[in-house]
Amino acid sequence: MTEVVSSANPGLSQPLLAKRTSKRWLISAVLTTAIVALPVLSVIFLALFPDENIWPHLIETTLPRYLTTTIKLMIGVGALTLLIGLATAWAVTMCEFPGRKFFEWALLLPFAVPAYVIAYVYTSLLDYAGPVQRTLREWFGWQNASDYWFPEIRSLEGAILMIGLVLYPYVYLLGRAAFLEQSPSLFAVSRSLGHSALSTFFRVVLPIARPAIAVGLSLVLMETLNDFGTVDFFAVQTLTRGLFDTWMNLGNLGGAAQIATTMLIFVVILVTLERYSRRRQQQYAARDNRDPIHRFTMSFPRQMICVVVCAVPLVFGFIIPGATLGYYAWEYFDVSWNPDFIQNTFNSLFLSSAAALTTLIIGVTLAYSRRLHNTRGMQILMRLSSLGYAMPGAVLAVGVIVPLAGFDNWLDSLMRDYLGVSTGLLLSGTAFALIFAYTVRFLAVSAGSVESALQKITPSMDMASRSLGHTPGKTLINVHLPMLRGTLVTAALVVFVDCMKELPATLILRPFNYETLATYVYQFASDEQLYHSALPALIIVVAGIIPIILMNRSISNSRTMA
Repeated sequence: MTEVVSSANPGLSQPLLAKRTSKRWLISAVLTTAIVALPVLSVIFLALFPDENIWPHLIETTLPRYLTTTIKLMIGVGALTLLIGLATAWAVTMCEFPGRKFFEWALLLPFAVPAYVIAYVYTSLLDYAGPVQRTLREWFGWQNASDYWFPEIRSLEGAILMIGLVLYPYVYLLGRAAFLEQSPSLFAVSRSLGHSALSTFFRVVLPIARPAIAVGLSLVLMETLNDFGTVDFFAVQTLTRGLFDTWMNLGNLGGAAQIATTMLIFVVILVTLERYSRRRQQQYAARDNRDPIHRFTMSFPRQMICVVVCAVPLVFGFIIPGATLGYYAWEYFDVSWNPDFIQNTFNSLFLSSAAALTTLIIGVTLAYSRRLHNTRGMQILMRLSSLGYAMPGAVLAVGVIVPLAGFDNWLDSLMRDYLGVSTGLLLSGTAFALIFAYTVRFLAVSAGSVESALQKITPSMDMASRSLGHTPGKTLINVHLPMLRGTLVTAALVVFVDCMKELPATLILRPFNYETLATYVYQFASDEQLYHSALPALIIVVAGIIPIILMNRSISNSRTMA
């Protein structure tokens, strides 16, 4: 039998060449994962071996307050998002009421509004000098704040409300997807046994959907831990704000790394609890889980209750902030549209596009390596590469600046000794640091999406391509990438929007006198000049609507309705 010989290298047989090419994919995956995991290792190393150990001082003074406030914030946001997310997901999935189809996708819109933007808007509206309190004083003849009581928006409770209003879509999204996957026969059996719709929800639906809800809640809590703009604006003393104070105000990077390690412990606990909560749950798709769902018919008063339940988070989480930003952007357009705004918009577009492209390339590399080498080791590599998504932006910034600054200092010293020239900050003081941080932070989005899509492609297509003499690389380019086009575009869009909104890492790592739309909004809003920040904030919100439409379409197509 004639042996097939590679035209590129006549000395190598085709099977041997394919084997070597496959190993190259594995080596690429290992090196990529090592680079992505470097920030985590850097934070831990710096926390264990700081230049100046202020850990005892932190424990005696500020750390207990940071921990207590952070826990209260996470509990409050978690409870609020569970309440809103589950109530709205159940209503639009299982109840028939006016406007249901509109609310199905509209309830995702608050997801496009960064928490710090909504905090700025409501502070402008509800503060003492805002239009709400000013109108109340005119109506009732009050002269000053001592004449009446009004809830303080700049408080822990205010931060819980602001963050909860924009993060509940995590629970809504995954809860609704879980409800759509359940079997209609379960509802029928429960109702035949005399259970009401509410009883069926708590006894049957909720236990089955618990794993998906746990994932959504863990994402909410990690995003809460990551928030800086809201807690800083409201003067809420969380771990994230403590990290900024220790690093920026006290100039102690080691102390910041120690606080960052404490935040990493929170992340590990959240991930562990999420996995532990579904350790014994093994569910299989029912035969009728694709059958049409017959929604509950209700009386008119109950239909109106469903309308109110869905309308309240939408109105306060998107419509009021969006309308306020739109009004300010229109009124002060001539002031906002200036060279600084145009340059900052270009910076955001450049950084987000570069990060989206980088995460896409690395995500495809990791996911395809996993397809070629579906071993326990590759599974571990995939999990390690996803660590960045669980890391708060401030923690990630600490982890990125340490190795990059170390490399810059080493190279500068080397060039001074041998060539007498200074290279300066080649990596840590440039946009490269931001792109690297964004890539590490959001790599899990692209890698997870590509891996999930690749699993749906039958292995026989790989075998057919290999039998025709194609290497794994050519198989990826000619066979898989054309089939993954939609997944790649969606993943790139989600990463792009996430990068546009990212604030903590950008504040720390951005080069001197280099602003993005997120930092531009933060600076003006911090100076109580919301009208200046309205236009860039509105652009961030509008950009976030695009992936929301794609996500809703994907969920809606997963199940037919009756």
